[in-house]
Amino acid sequence: MDTVLVLTNDDVRGLVGMEEAIRLVEEAYADLGHNNAQVINRRRIHIPLPGMEEPTWYFLNVIPGAVLCHDVAAVRVNSRHITFPVIGGEKRKQYRGGMTGLVLLWQMSTRKLLAIVQDEGISPLRVGATSGAAAKYLVRGNAEIAGLIGAGQQAVGQIMALLTVRPGIKTVKVYSVRPERRERFAKWVSQRFNVEAYAVDSAEKAVRGSDVVFTATTAIDPFIKGEWLEDGMHVTGMIGAPRFDARREMDDEVARRADILIVNSLSQIKQDMQPEVMNPVRKGYISWEHVNELSELCTRQFVGRLGESQITVHSNNVGMGIQFAAVTKRVVEVARERGIGTELPGELFMAGEVDENEQFTI
Repeated sequence: MDTVLVLTNDDVRGLVGMEEAIRLVEEAYADLGHNNAQVINRRRIHIPLPGMEEPTWYFLNVIPGAVLCHDVAAVRVNSRHITFPVIGGEKRKQYRGGMTGLVLLWQMSTRKLLAIVQDEGISPLRVGATSGAAAKYLVRGNAEIAGLIGAGQQAVGQIMALLTVRPGIKTVKVYSVRPERRERFAKWVSQRFNVEAYAVDSAEKAVRGSDVVFTATTAIDPFIKGEWLEDGMHVTGMIGAPRFDARREMDDEVARRADILIVNSLSQIKQDMQPEVMNPVRKGYISWEHVNELSELCTRQFVGRLGESQITVHSNNVGMGIQFAAVTKRVVEVARERGIGTELPGELFMAGEVDENEQFTI
């Protein structure tokens, strides 16, 4: 293979299904649990920009990881502008304008750059697949009613993952701060998955009476209250905010009531001081020993749900390079099989070993 494949977001969409993505992500986390895969914690830069119409920050996001079982390493990097407008009466995080988001994929055994892939088609797939991998072990097998909070692109990945691992779900309640959006999203869910789906006008209605709740929001303040949780319920949240904005979706009582609390990365929580877990620990509601990582679940070092009445929580708290590596590799394989994308000469991206006689020339 002597070329580097470049894929746009439009190229990527639809190449890999959710069921396969869940398997790939679970394999990556199992590799991590066996100390074969490796990650470096996500790092972000936030710089306030002068002269903008509204308070705006420049944002640079870097996420590396390597998965030995798939023989690939990846770095995800994206560049955006961030604002915090009020939407539907609530302050929200929003990305303004376009963005540069790329996944660079290398083959470990050859050191070759395999592909450069725009990441907007990858992200909802790998985030949803991560939620789905945890849900396999945490959501009751007889779950029938789901609450979905959020109605954007990430919500698409979340509901696809949930209904992939729990096809017995019959009802989906959708809440978004934008009424027209939740109505439209509920209609799409109903048509796409042949389930009863309808919009509700509060987060509380989405949570109460549900067997499982998935979130996919840009919220600043917690909107899921622990007092709403019921025996046997599973909740997946997907905000893992750094100290810069300290956003969260669940209050401290959620963690206190959880019989099982799974996170993607404990190290990232401690580095970023992510409040969804840090605050309950500081208050003494839970201890660090109460928190397990997804890699432990995927290797069965931690068995997951043991009873029908347990309350389980998965904080899908950070994007990790192993997610991007595993999913992007398969996306690139399928794209090559179908002749999709733009090929660039591999020699543009691979330098040879420097001869000793040339090492004095720079």
